[in-house]
Amino acid sequence: MEVILIRHTSVDVPPGTCYGQTNVSLSASFPEEKATARQRLARYAPFDAAYTSPLTRCVRLAEACGYPDAIRDKRLMELDFGAWEMQRYDEIQDPRLQLWYEDYLHVPATGGESFIDQLRRVSLFMDELRVRPFQKVAVFTHGGVIACAQVYAGNAKPEEAFQYVPEYGEIVDMVL
Repeated sequence: MEVILIRHTSVDVPPGTCYGQTNVSLSASFPEEKATARQRLARYAPFDAAYTSPLTRCVRLAEACGYPDAIRDKRLMELDFGAWEMQRYDEIQDPRLQLWYEDYLHVPATGGESFIDQLRRVSLFMDELRVRPFQKVAVFTHGGVIACAQVYAGNAKPEEAFQYVPEYGEIVDMVL
C-alpha cells in the first residue's frame, strides 16, 4: 500500500512555541501554501481513502485539497505536550523539561506524552491501515506523526526520526 503523508502548512505561532495538540491559526500565507500542496498532491491522486488529524490545521488543508470528508483520527494528532502547550520553550519553568531534552524518546512532557507514546499510537493507526483493502491513501497530519511513520516503516530509527520531518506543506510518499 502506498501512503501519502501530507504535513500541514505553516502556522501563525511565534517561533520557539510549543504547540503540539493545540488548535492554532494558520499563517497568512495559507492561500498560497494550500495551492502548492494541492498541486503536489494531485500527482498522487486518486486515493482509495483520505485520513486527517482532527486538528484544524490538518482538516483545513484536507478540505482545501478536495478531501472535506477525510476521516478524522485522533491517532494522527501531533505530540501531546501537556502543560507545556502554547508556552515558549525558553520560558517553560518545569524542571522536567531538561529531562525531556535529554531523553524525549522516553520522558513524557508534563501531562503529555513521550515520542515512544506517540509512536505507539501512530503504529496502531498504521497497523489498522495495513489490513484495509486500499492501494493508495492520503494522510493529512503533522511533522511528529510523519517522523513516527518513518520509524514504523523502517526508514528511520527512533533516535534519528526528527531528521525526517518534512517542511510545512510537504509530502512524504511511503510504501507499507
